[in-house]
Amino acid sequence: MNVTVIGTGYVGLVTGAGLAEVGNQVICLDLDPQKIELLNTGGVPFYEPGLQEIVRANADTGHLRFTTSTDLAIAHGDIIFIAVDTPADNDGQADVSRVLAAARSIGQCMTGYKIVVNKSTVPVGTAEKVKAIIEDQLRARSFSGNAVERDDEPTFSVVSNPEFLKEGAAVSDFRRPDRIVIGTSDDPQDKRAESVLRQLYAPFNRNHERTLFMSIRSAEFTKYAANAMLATRISLMNELANLADQLEVDIESVRKGVGADPRLGFNFLYAGTGFGGSCFPKDLQALIYAGRVAGQRAEILEAVLARNNIQKLILLRKIESHFGTTLRNMTFALWGLSFKPGTDDVREAPSRSLIRSLVERGAIVKAHDPVAMPNAQKALASDLSDLEDWDKRVFFVNSPLDALQDADALIIVTEWKDYQSPDFEIIKKRLRHPVVFDGRNMYEPSLVLYHGLTYYGVGRRG
Repeated sequence: MNVTVIGTGYVGLVTGAGLAEVGNQVICLDLDPQKIELLNTGGVPFYEPGLQEIVRANADTGHLRFTTSTDLAIAHGDIIFIAVDTPADNDGQADVSRVLAAARSIGQCMTGYKIVVNKSTVPVGTAEKVKAIIEDQLRARSFSGNAVERDDEPTFSVVSNPEFLKEGAAVSDFRRPDRIVIGTSDDPQDKRAESVLRQLYAPFNRNHERTLFMSIRSAEFTKYAANAMLATRISLMNELANLADQLEVDIESVRKGVGADPRLGFNFLYAGTGFGGSCFPKDLQALIYAGRVAGQRAEILEAVLARNNIQKLILLRKIESHFGTTLRNMTFALWGLSFKPGTDDVREAPSRSLIRSLVERGAIVKAHDPVAMPNAQKALASDLSDLEDWDKRVFFVNSPLDALQDADALIIVTEWKDYQSPDFEIIKKRLRHPVVFDGRNMYEPSLVLYHGLTYYGVGRRG
């Protein structure tokens, strides 16, 4: 099939490469010429395990192409995916301006029959806006924009197909999805779209049927509902871990006991320094905003977000409890900058909140991350721009061991595999004070204590 993907960000590029890999002819459209130049020379604009390999492989076969030409891309695709960013506005509302701009371009350029697929995470009702904009553009071109196809008239269907990709595992998630959610209407034209999409996704349903068809509004809401539930689970576990600290309970033992219940399971039961990334925070904000507009306060979701914002500074509280509130000119080694392992994404990363708080208190931070340091440098330049001489207090080093040298303590923020089995004797030797603040509960407290270091986890006891 001929497929066009609008947007070469995280969702768009994975979708385009994944569909090309099963034999479709895919063109990815992006208006950023630098991005397209990078992709056309075999690079990718972000880190995602395995992605660069399949991008290069499918570009070499001709199944995957990249362009800045809207006319070319729209003409090519019988199926057009909209996969652009929908960031949160200051009030929490999802900004769908890029989605609507894509719809406008489709309406201006399309010929024949097109299936327009909303892949971006969008508020309920966005598909209706996309449809209306395309119809308006067709009318401006002297077409009626109705659903009755004539030889001289472009026609289209709009469907919702939200993504459920996890950063750090997006390629495998696309290849082996646990579900494929597609929202359509009862319109005869949409039944045509349903049949085409069944065929498009057939390679991903060979073992068993994974496709769930529902109404468009239900599909739009499903993505938000899934992320809201996962975020709630994380914040609840963090709340329990903080309570465990006060009650002298080991949250790791609790996690195993709770996770053994098949009704609950072990996923998303790890206590830590809170969630970040591009999805959970903004999607919670979007739901809270939608509830406010609808006259329905989302009190639980408000609490989830509030807990997470507090949790991002849980390590600061532990640091101040150990060293006191005077941290001026103390140096901290910080391992992990990305919001989770397997990605270079630092959006809403807990490391950013913690680094700012440490710098505000006059501390020095020596940070390391396997892949996220370039993005972190850019983000922190913005985060800390109002703090005098911040660039003399934040340093990025080439190895975890370099960060340790002459530091007063070690802070772990992201649970990269690179940090899983350190030499605690070296850590003790290089630190001025043998203290480890483990924000992801990576280490057994008893092992750290055995090597003569003081250990602080999140709800952990030795």
